[in-house]
Amino acid sequence: MRLLFLVNAAEFFVSHRLPLGVAAREAGFEVHVATAAGAAVEKIIAAGLTHHELPFSRSGTHPWQEIRTLWAIFRLLERIKPDLVHLVTIKPVVYGGLMARLCRVPSMVAAISGLGTLFVAPTRFGGLRWIVEKLYRLALGHANSRVIFQNPDDQTTLLEMKAVKAEQTTLIRGSGVALEDYPYLPEPEGIPVVSFAARLLRDKGVYEFIEAARQLRMRGVKARFWLIGAPDPGNPTSVSAAEIERWRAEGVVEVLGYRNDIAALFARSHVVVLPSYREGMPKVLIEAAACGRAVVTTDRPGCRDAIEPGESGLLVPARDTNALADAIERLIRDPELRRRMGEHGRRLAEREFAIEKIVAAHLAIYRELLEKVSA
Repeated sequence: MRLLFLVNAAEFFVSHRLPLGVAAREAGFEVHVATAAGAAVEKIIAAGLTHHELPFSRSGTHPWQEIRTLWAIFRLLERIKPDLVHLVTIKPVVYGGLMARLCRVPSMVAAISGLGTLFVAPTRFGGLRWIVEKLYRLALGHANSRVIFQNPDDQTTLLEMKAVKAEQTTLIRGSGVALEDYPYLPEPEGIPVVSFAARLLRDKGVYEFIEAARQLRMRGVKARFWLIGAPDPGNPTSVSAAEIERWRAEGVVEVLGYRNDIAALFARSHVVVLPSYREGMPKVLIEAAACGRAVVTTDRPGCRDAIEPGESGLLVPARDTNALADAIERLIRDPELRRRMGEHGRRLAEREFAIEKIVAAHLAIYRELLEKVSA
């Protein structure tokens, strides 16, 4: 069977779907991956998967660019004739779903890994959201398909939009974590380290994290605050390079930039913070749980689903800097609470987020859809 992954960025496929692609190849699939160009393409090829370059523009809305992307997807589907397409992230789901129906691809899986900025601030993008809702209904109307959600809020949203039918949907909590790569190690000695690790976007709560760090410094709380991640110029809510330089000069946070050694950084941390406004299932919180680190995050879709509130971490309202600072201070001042939450988080990761479990669930869906075609 020929399987095609359609993902906007090669880096996202490597970080979130590469183990699934490798497992599918080992299960006998001929695996193809189509993404925009990127440095991570080499890792896809090194894993024994066939790569195809597509002209994805993550944030672009220029009509001719989008038509060019649609045409490229259509030509790719017509050329390789996959038995099954797996669509990941918003544009691939919408564009790939439309083209999969047009090209009569036998089976389709759509992974809704978050609904994006349009659904974080619906009033700001009212007209555009209306268009996207219509496109979702068309793209997800494939007769032999499964739509995978990472949290129940996104699932309910698309059900209420009538973009999917209940029997078409499945809930799988995140993209998994290789537990051996994220070992549970004791907290280090010394001043507590509080880490924020994400793309530096307004919607990730980066401004609230900075302000909470300022408040805690004014309260006399001794801690180090690590800002891990880089801006995303393709996203309208990205922070600017000038803002990052101001934070660096101010010294309230230590700016570490983009890093690919998150497990090592979490091993040196005491608390992991993600004050996001909405997520699918934030991988960073799953990785924090695997590393046995207590978490502070928001009571918002995806974020609250990545922890067990009061057990593996604390929930605060989104956009509430005071509540965020209070929760961080509580964990800084109570090492025994941190330890208990870290232990609970590791058990949660072993039970729910192990990559083997996530991969097996996806392969079962593939087999089910393909068996319907054969029947």
